[in-house]
Amino acid sequence: MSSNPHSLYEAALGCLMTQDPDEKIALTNSVQQAWVDGQLDRLLSANIQRIDIPGRPPQPALVSPRKLPKRSLGSDIGRAALIHALAHIEFNAINLGWDAVYRFQSMPDQFYSDWIKVAVEEAYHFSLLRDHLRQMGYDYGGFPAHNGLWEMAVKTDFDPMVRMALVPRVLEARGLDVTPGIMARLAECGDQAAVEILKIIHRDEVGHVEIGSRWFRYLCEQRGLIPDDTFAALIEQYMQGKLKGPFDLAVRRKAGFTEQELAYLDGAI
Repeated sequence: MSSNPHSLYEAALGCLMTQDPDEKIALTNSVQQAWVDGQLDRLLSANIQRIDIPGRPPQPALVSPRKLPKRSLGSDIGRAALIHALAHIEFNAINLGWDAVYRFQSMPDQFYSDWIKVAVEEAYHFSLLRDHLRQMGYDYGGFPAHNGLWEMAVKTDFDPMVRMALVPRVLEARGLDVTPGIMARLAECGDQAAVEILKIIHRDEVGHVEIGSRWFRYLCEQRGLIPDDTFAALIEQYMQGKLKGPFDLAVRRKAGFTEQELAYLDGAI
């Protein structure tokens, strides 16, 4: 790690590689404040590392999505497993925010302000879900999880345009589609506390996906590319044109999707 303690990029790497969740959250908030206060410079890193394994605690065990046990929300353990899965997504999203800051070192200042804000909000979401999980008698790490979100981060670590297209606008945007249904199921189970947490997360995630949309379009314009066509081409290349639907078109519009993109998505199911 660099000897420059005032480098934004080295501070981001420190957040990214911190393993303990409580320490990661505290450091995330501290680095955001340092950035806001103008205490961090943008001296470029000599070498930007490829990070196959970011900072994470020893548990949860990571398994293939096919090996995750299917549990009914009608049972306490089934609800806990769902909350744990959501907490794991939010923990990964903290790392994704910091990886964007660390990895893509030639962007405008606002890019870093945006992704630091995302990391801070994801840390808050994780804390809400983890606290709820503890109140249920469980904790983060108590169930297996999968690593799909970070695997896509590694696949897109060579280009910020590809990252913006496929992580916030594909994988994270899926949460915009499915979260209302999850909230309805939790409400049926009487877990109103979880519903209120997911309302906060859903509201903030619209903004996170919109940040991805905005920077995706910025990068396309910088390269003379047509954003709608480029988005479709990247879906075909990396996702074989196959995405899970249905899509919440109204919410995706708020998150920066165009009518052409939405028509493409509807046809790609």
